[in-house]
Amino acid sequence: MTLPMEDRDYFVKVIPFGVAIPAFVRLNPDGITYTLYLNADMDFQHWLDSYPHELWHMIHDDLYGDKDIRDIEPGLKRGA
Repeated sequence: MTLPMEDRDYFVKVIPFGVAIPAFVRLNPDGITYTLYLNADMDFQHWLDSYPHELWHMIHDDLYGDKDIRDIEPGLKRGA
């Protein structure tokens, strides 16, 4: 079942996790809420750019099922 964004609960945390990834989102153990992590090691502009991208993943249910991360994030290269 796909819920509109206004019906989804999510939390936002700012934590340091290096400079390779500006943000990511995780489905919480309850299976219905999310936590969006913003990288404290990056600047505010990265957060502004990353936030809508992570919301897009929530809206499109990218965290359910057996989707391959390389299909969800087309910019990632496939291994040899």
